[in-house]
Amino acid sequence: MYTLYFLPDACSLATQAILNELNQAIELIHKEDAENYDVLNPVGTVPVLIDQNRVLNEGVPILLYLLDKHENNLIARDGEDRHQAIENMMFANASVHPAYGRLFFAEGNITNNEGKQQAFDAAASAINKLWAAVEDKLQGQAYLGGDSVSPADFLLAVYSRWGQSYPVDIVIGPNTRKMIDAVISRDSFQTALQRESDYRAVTA
Repeated sequence: MYTLYFLPDACSLATQAILNELNQAIELIHKEDAENYDVLNPVGTVPVLIDQNRVLNEGVPILLYLLDKHENNLIARDGEDRHQAIENMMFANASVHPAYGRLFFAEGNITNNEGKQQAFDAAASAINKLWAAVEDKLQGQAYLGGDSVSPADFLLAVYSRWGQSYPVDIVIGPNTRKMIDAVISRDSFQTALQRESDYRAVTA
C-alpha cells in the first residue's frame, strides 16, 4: 500500500487518480494532519508519496516512478512516444501549473483591489495562451497521447479546476474541454474526488 499526502483539489489529485488507474491501494493523509511534514518535504508542497521506506516528492517524478513500476497503458516504455509523453507532462507541470500559481500569488499577496485584478487578468492571459497551445495539440486526437489517455491529461484536468473561483475569463477550447471532461468522468478520477470528500467529512 502507498501512503499519499495530499491537499484537496491540489496536484496530488492527479497522483491519486493515476494510482487508481494502476489499481493500487492508497492510504490518504491530509498534509495538515501529518506530523513533521517538513521532514518529508522541506518545501512543504504536495504530493508526497511513501512507498515502504522510500519518500518521493514532486508530481511528475512520482508519476514516472509509479508508471515505470506498474504495468500500464498510460505511457510507452521507450522510444519517441515515451519522450512525447514526458514532454507533455513537463509542459503541464512546468508551464500550466505555474501560470495558475500567479492567480494564487495575487490572491494571497496583493491587497489593492485594482492591482489584484490587474494581476488576475495578466495571469489569465498567460493561462489562455497555454490552453490555446493544448487546443492546437488536440487537433485530430482525443488526448495528448493520441487515442488513449495519458498522464499529462490527468495533470491538465486537475489544473483546469483551479480558475473557477477567480474573477477571470479562462478560455478552454472545445477539444480541450472534451478531453478534460473525459478524464474527470473516469472512474479513477471520480474515486479520487470521492475519497478526498470522504476524508474531509470524517475529519471535520
